[in-house]
Amino acid sequence: MCRWFAYLSNSESCLLEDVLIDPAHSLAHQVSEHYLPGLFHHEPDEDIRATEKEIALRNRLFNADGLGVVWYNSTRAEYGECEGPRPTKYKVLRQPLTDPIFRSICENTSSLAVFAHIRAASGDTAITEVNCHPFTFGRWSFMHNGGVAHFGQIKRHVVNAISSEAMDLAKGTTDSEHVGALFFTYLEEDKGAMSWEASHPLEDVKRALEKAIAKIIDIQKQVVSPEKLEASSLNLAITDGEQLLTVRFRNHATQHPPSLYYSTKAGVVLNRKYPGHPDRHGEDNGSQNLKGADEHGDHVIVASEPSTFQKEDWHLIQKNECIMVGKDMVVRHGKVNVEF
Repeated sequence: MCRWFAYLSNSESCLLEDVLIDPAHSLAHQVSEHYLPGLFHHEPDEDIRATEKEIALRNRLFNADGLGVVWYNSTRAEYGECEGPRPTKYKVLRQPLTDPIFRSICENTSSLAVFAHIRAASGDTAITEVNCHPFTFGRWSFMHNGGVAHFGQIKRHVVNAISSEAMDLAKGTTDSEHVGALFFTYLEEDKGAMSWEASHPLEDVKRALEKAIAKIIDIQKQVVSPEKLEASSLNLAITDGEQLLTVRFRNHATQHPPSLYYSTKAGVVLNRKYPGHPDRHGEDNGSQNLKGADEHGDHVIVASEPSTFQKEDWHLIQKNECIMVGKDMVVRHGKVNVEF
């Protein structure tokens, strides 16, 4: 499965190098290495070998099929062309640590909102830059970890449900981008034209996403015979640069989606301005003129795996649970209201 990282704050920028490259278990290192604290304790299967097999299936593939990062800034707003931050996007078919452009961007870029993703292609989907996440629609960004079961069989039906405007913005061939286009179709229906250029209440965003997930499941049931029907894993993240919605979902009674964690504390040790080390307790990061930890702004990180080894700072998001973070940086938990 893929791996992704999301950072959001209303006051504290993160340096991309600090969160995506430097830590020993940053996203750049999750190409082949995995750290999954607490995951075993949330699996219901009494057969430990079956549990381990399922965790391996959903979490331990080699992620070598592309890199993408989106960061938000207010440049266009400063020129009076829009309101609110807008995403800048970089995608490449290289490993994170071997791409000099990615390194240069990370060394010299900070942002209040960052999405980053390393891809493990599923099925026969082409390995191309346009198929790398995140995907952007106006001011919004979208990324996915998991897979839509039977996508080859249901793709035509999914496309028929997507608006022309959303389809025009979908440049790739992945199940992920089609789920995103379907979500933005429903957001457009609810909020009207140019809805992707504006911010919206997260409850409305959640409702559009649930409608998209339900539509996927409904199409699968119509097209695939019941005895062959498989579950889909949909770990999704959506942001407008000021708000964040994430979902950890799998439509199966006992099987779990890939791992997904959140933290409201890890940003302190992932910022060289502040004390602490992401890899070792009780050590600092070697920087000078550190600020106090209590000076760090409110923030939320959601990631497939923790970027630091302070596991007490990370919480496993439950199966079929969503996390909503508004402009006030308050983390709100909710249930994914989709029947299956």
